[in-house]
Amino acid sequence: MFRKIPNSQYNVAAPDSLPVRVATYQRRRMFSRFLSALRPALAESILDVGATSDDTYESSNYLVAWYAHKDRLTALGIDDASFIEKKFPGTRFVRGNGLNLPFDDQAFDYVHSSAVIEHVGDKLNQKKLIAECARVSRVGFFMTTPNRWFPIEFHTTIPLLHWLPKKLFRAILRKIGMGFFAQESNLNLLSRSELKVLASELVDFDVRVETVSLGLWPSNLLLIGHRKQSHRVGH
Repeated sequence: MFRKIPNSQYNVAAPDSLPVRVATYQRRRMFSRFLSALRPALAESILDVGATSDDTYESSNYLVAWYAHKDRLTALGIDDASFIEKKFPGTRFVRGNGLNLPFDDQAFDYVHSSAVIEHVGDKLNQKKLIAECARVSRVGFFMTTPNRWFPIEFHTTIPLLHWLPKKLFRAILRKIGMGFFAQESNLNLLSRSELKVLASELVDFDVRVETVSLGLWPSNLLLIGHRKQSHRVGH
């Protein structure tokens, strides 16, 4: 059911496993929150930062899969996910890094990024990813990440261990053969307060952090930003 070597979605769970079914359910809810929070119009463009080359999960590349207007979508990822263009006709794929997006300022109306920020490394890189997603969005952005204080760690599927101090958490992961996740460059979980601090310098945006819960416990954090009207191109 599980493996120690992660796929390109930074996950060890098998496609038919309970954790993946739960994750798909949560992603459906986050997709709905994206639509309700930003309300993209038919003619407005969307950039999805973090397209994956792994297509084994039902919720792989969920925005591209579930958003109705494929011709308004551009998906960007560090791996070759060019199959997206054939699987979802109308969608454009660009290979690139979210820390240095190859687009002009306010090139898209909206930017979406799901479960990427915990995989880009230290806090400086996390702040840079937020800044880049904000920079290329004309109207707003929507970013998701697991809540560090949820009892189950989604990537390793191990309970509670990630609540330990980060150095100790990583040391134990190395000892149990999960050295990949022990590297900060591959997994750096965030709390709600940490996410707020990372986005605090976006003076051109109204930013808030919301949550999606599993049961009564917040499982995922949503960083939602709306560019202030006076700072939008064309206004």
